[in-house]
Amino acid sequence: MLSSPCTPASSRTCSRILGLSLGTAALFAAGANMALLFPNWDVTYLLRGLIGKHAMLGTGLWGGGLMVLTAAILISLMGWRYGCFSKSGLCRSVLTALLSSGLALLGALICFVTSGAALKDGPFCMFDTSSFNQTQAWKYGYPFKDLHSRNYLYDRLLWNSVCLEPSTAVVWHVSLFSALLCISLLQLLLVVAHVINSLLGLFCSLCEK
Repeated sequence: MLSSPCTPASSRTCSRILGLSLGTAALFAAGANMALLFPNWDVTYLLRGLIGKHAMLGTGLWGGGLMVLTAAILISLMGWRYGCFSKSGLCRSVLTALLSSGLALLGALICFVTSGAALKDGPFCMFDTSSFNQTQAWKYGYPFKDLHSRNYLYDRLLWNSVCLEPSTAVVWHVSLFSALLCISLLQLLLVVAHVINSLLGLFCSLCEK
């Protein structure tokens, strides 16, 4: 007789894969946020306090990174049934699944929203304010934030003409925050998959009983 594909064992296997995927994504998010703190791999900007507020928030480190990584470890432990999870009852498994899902969802969502806001505001860099009718010639700020006439994300001509320092500020900002946006979106999808897998595992356990 063929066994049903709906078994707690298959649900645990899926949890291992989801846990590993979430953990890997969390490490990439942390790495991307770390790179944002060192434009052009130069530490002097961080030491001088010339890092944008979105990068300094570090949501890729503690949100999409640490929070999601903690949830990934819980999900993996449930999949491998280590330690206190080896003989956990149905109620404890459901609570752990909800806890890990909520933790990962919150961390990924915070990182997603911050990355989107960062891409909207543009990079923090030194620019020539004379073109903006200001008295001071040079200053650090967000030159694209109030530039309503043109969208810098779609106008590549602005990338090398507005930000004077760091030299690759726009490319660095757009590349890494786009990566964080994609990583956090992937994490959100993996959390949804984990919730579905947990519900299927609960259904299979109830059917077996």
